[in-house]
Amino acid sequence: MTHSGTDSPQRWTVLSLLQWGSDYLKAKGFDESRLTVDLLLAHVLSLPRLNLYLQFDRPLTADELSKFKGLFKRRLTREPLQYIIGETDFMGLRVRVTPDVLVPRPETEVLAERAIEELKRRGDGRHEVLEIGTGSGNLALAIARFVPAAHILSIDVSAAALAVARENLRMHGIETVDLDEMDVFSDRLLGRTFDMIVSNPPYISLAEYAGLQREVRDFEPRLATTDEADGLRVIRRIIELAGTALLPGGSLMLEVAYDQSRAATELLELQGLREIRWHDDHAGIPRVVCAWREAAP
Repeated sequence: MTHSGTDSPQRWTVLSLLQWGSDYLKAKGFDESRLTVDLLLAHVLSLPRLNLYLQFDRPLTADELSKFKGLFKRRLTREPLQYIIGETDFMGLRVRVTPDVLVPRPETEVLAERAIEELKRRGDGRHEVLEIGTGSGNLALAIARFVPAAHILSIDVSAAALAVARENLRMHGIETVDLDEMDVFSDRLLGRTFDMIVSNPPYISLAEYAGLQREVRDFEPRLATTDEADGLRVIRRIIELAGTALLPGGSLMLEVAYDQSRAATELLELQGLREIRWHDDHAGIPRVVCAWREAAP
C-alpha cells in the first residue's frame, strides 16, 4: 500500500483509504467494494459505519493502518467479509459468525419473515417449533425475538455450530430456545410433535458444489452447504418428518435452492401436506415454501 509515492502511514486519512481500497477491490472484480472497505475500516476504528463519513480527514495511526492491511489481505483471498469482522446483521439483529457456521443471507430473512408471520397468525398461546440445522442460530434468534410465545428446539449435527448459536442466544438474552446436537436422520425425534418445523438445510448438490464461488466453497462449512448427493437428500428427510411430527394444522417452512421448487412441491404433495405456497427471494426466485398438515376434522 503506497500513497502519494510514499509508505508513510501518516499520509493516509479515512477518505483516502476508503477511496484507494474501494478502487483496488473493484479492479480485482469484487462486488460491493466500497461497502466492504467501509465495514473493514469501521471495524478497525471501532466506529459505526456512518461515522466514517463524519471523520473523512482523520489520519490513521500506524497501528490502525497495519490492522486494516491485515484484514484487507484476508478479503483479497475471498474470505467472506462477515468472518473477517466476526459478525453480520440478520433481521436487524447482530449475529456473531465464525467459519463453523454459514453466513446468514438475505434469502433466509424471507424464511424468517414467513415463520414469524405464521406464528403470530396462530395467536398468543405457546408454540412448539423445531428448527433443523441452526448454524449460527440466526433463524431461531429472530423467531424468538419477534414471537416470545415460541418455544424452539434447534438441532444441528455440528457441536461447533451449536457453540456459536449458544453465544448468539446468550448475547441477546434469549431463553426460549433449546439447542441439541442431533442428526436429522437419527430417530431421536420419533414421538415428538410440533406446531411448526422450519429449516434452511444444506441443499447444494454435490455436482454443483465444485462450481460455487470461492467465498462459499473455500471458506464456509461444507457440512452446512451440500448434502453430498442430489441436493434433495436432507429436504426429503425433513418433508418426511413433517408428515409425522407436525401436529394437525401445523406448518412446514423450508428454504430450497433456486431450481428445486418443482421437486419440493412433488415431495410435499406425496407426503399429503396441503396449501403449498411459494415465496420469492429478493431476486424473484421461488426460495421459501410453506405447507400445512391437514387439520383435525
